Amino acid sequence: MKRIRLGYAPTRRSIFSAPDAVKYRGLTADRLREMGVDFVDITDINEEGLLYDDNDVEKIAAKFQAEGVDGLLLAHCNFGTEFVCARLAKRLGVPVLLWGPLDERPEPNGVRLRDTQCGLFATGKVLRRFQVPFTYLTNCRLSDPVFERGVKDFLAVCSVVKTFRNIRILQISTRPFEFWSTMCNEGELLEKFNIQLSPVPMTELTEEIKAVKKDHAAMDQMLSQIRETMDVQIKENEVENVAALALAMLNLVKKYGCQATAIQCWNALQTEIGIMPCAANAILNEMGIPVVCETDIHGAVTALMAEAAAMGEMRSFFADWTIRHPDIENGELLQHCGPWPVSVAKEKPILTYPLAFDHPGSLTAEAKHGEVTLCRFDGDNGEYSLLLGTAKGVDGPKGMGTYLWVEVENIKRLEAKIVEGPYIHHCVGIHKNVVPVLYEACKYIGVKPDLYDPIEEEVKAYLRGE
Repeated sequence: MKRIRLGYAPTRRSIFSAPDAVKYRGLTADRLREMGVDFVDITDINEEGLLYDDNDVEKIAAKFQAEGVDGLLLAHCNFGTEFVCARLAKRLGVPVLLWGPLDERPEPNGVRLRDTQCGLFATGKVLRRFQVPFTYLTNCRLSDPVFERGVKDFLAVCSVVKTFRNIRILQISTRPFEFWSTMCNEGELLEKFNIQLSPVPMTELTEEIKAVKKDHAAMDQMLSQIRETMDVQIKENEVENVAALALAMLNLVKKYGCQATAIQCWNALQTEIGIMPCAANAILNEMGIPVVCETDIHGAVTALMAEAAAMGEMRSFFADWTIRHPDIENGELLQHCGPWPVSVAKEKPILTYPLAFDHPGSLTAEAKHGEVTLCRFDGDNGEYSLLLGTAKGVDGPKGMGTYLWVEVENIKRLEAKIVEGPYIHHCVGIHKNVVPVLYEACKYIGVKPDLYDPIEEEVKAYLRGE
């Protein structure tokens, strides 16, 4: 599970109750600890451990940066001081969670101690003036379920943003000649998003394969893992090539400091080592290192985003949209030659031959059913967006490779969305509804969320805590 660290900056304003602000600073910190949230506080900055003095902003920012915070929680323990909140948020440049505890009943004499809601209104406006994007967690009690949900969702948003801002992808060879749809603008990805590619030629991969075959301990361990997790139905020397390819890709990922790989899975590789890379891809995918097919750089970005949204708790799968379901009106087949991680399968995968190729090395297994998020980061002509939506796994005809029949709300609407672009026939799925998290993360990374079903108001309502 990904570890995300928050900078906890509880705030107050002078004309409201300072003792109550200090009280809620402590209560909020206790609740965060109870939830297992990793956070850095400011109790050493001033006597109250509260953000209200402009002179403290630089000291707090320096502390948070030194501690490597991934997000900022501006907890309004009374009205709060909106301009110092905005200055701190602008200085840090990380996702911001704006929240305050629900105000109590006024005193019998009419006195109000905190006016937290009013302060939240003020800070929201000033953050906008500073052009600081922020996430709002509804004014609620610490004990309300919506508080825990909102904080955990925000941690997941921070996870996506942190991942997206630090992407480096190992690109193994060029895209296959026929796949013009997977071309990308490397310079633009770097300029816009700091997405970096580490291209290596196919010969560097094959040389690494030769080298790892000499590491008998690593090979034996990988072969044991393959036999334990897969129903092997290919020759022994072919299984060895699968193991060596997985180890070689893992070494290159580490060598170039990458988080994901996009590989030219055919046909130069088959000429060199005689196998499809699908099962080797599946092995790395299971490790949390997404490997995508046909040198689809945008697909690798998507996989990293999806797994970050799930906080690394589960693996994603890279799929083709292929054909309509023969019996279910809004059904569709998600399939690829066999690269999905084994934890996605509802049965032990078979290590065999793929549907469309003569070389061995792919998996065959149906994926688990249930709700899935389907997404695709893509762009052309200088504009980038994230296609988002959910589907549910359904029964369908037996398939080859790794596959899952799904049902969506309106397949014609989805189909048109993909054809009209900027998307292609590839998507990433994950067995969790992370649509709200990805939708919210888009505001921090300069990518437009694009929902393929008309559920934007539902997503916003969820994020509001409804």
